[in-house]
Amino acid sequence: MIDYIQAWQCIGCGKIEAPQPCIGVCRDRKILMVGKDDYERAQGEIEALRAQMTKAHAMLQRFGLAKPLEGQWERSWTALQAQVREVLTVLDVPEPGPAESR
Repeated sequence: MIDYIQAWQCIGCGKIEAPQPCIGVCRDRKILMVGKDDYERAQGEIEALRAQMTKAHAMLQRFGLAKPLEGQWERSWTALQAQVREVLTVLDVPEPGPAESR
């Protein structure tokens, strides 16, 4: 969970004060700030998720072009299932339990 820091930013000059407002010389409005470490951690997670999605997207594009050969639908279906499991592994999505698979 990210911890926010409440601060005040002047609507005129843009200065930021925390943890309390100034003595009244400026007109302030409340803003939310986040610490640099929390921000960088979130950015790292976002980049990792984007990489996963890019890889999964490339893998999923194959399904749109899949066309079983005449009389080979069962073999194609089995291959498709294997590829779907591979995509789920890339996405690190847990397989649904018995109650979730309905």
